[in-house]
Amino acid sequence: MSMQDPIADMLTRMRNAQAVNKQTVAMQHSKIKSAIAHVLKDEGYIADYFYNKEDNNLVIELKYCQSSGAPVIDEMKRVSRPGLRVYVKSKNMPSIQTGLGEAIISTSKGVMTAKAAKKLGLGGEFICYVS
Repeated sequence: MSMQDPIADMLTRMRNAQAVNKQTVAMQHSKIKSAIAHVLKDEGYIADYFYNKEDNNLVIELKYCQSSGAPVIDEMKRVSRPGLRVYVKSKNMPSIQTGLGEAIISTSKGVMTAKAAKKLGLGGEFICYVS
């Protein structure tokens, strides 16, 4: 049986792993998942990620606060999905929690944050948001 929405599965695996304080989470590798993980690492939401070629898995190292031990990622939500794609123009980029969160957009220049897409004047598919 094939998976209908692999990006939603990725976000759910990360949420579930954080709920039980796991350090790493593994999932089937794809280019889009690697690109999303790269954005999350650049923005400081995860510690690191790597591709395990032997198992064809993407392994994400989750990040927790040193003082409280709480997960750095408070909320992750899939916006555009296979049944209802959501596209945004460069002028209408979403602001998540008045700048405290990040919207992840898939553009013609690759996957990036909404701020970076707006700076480049690019629109695209609103994949998800993280705060």
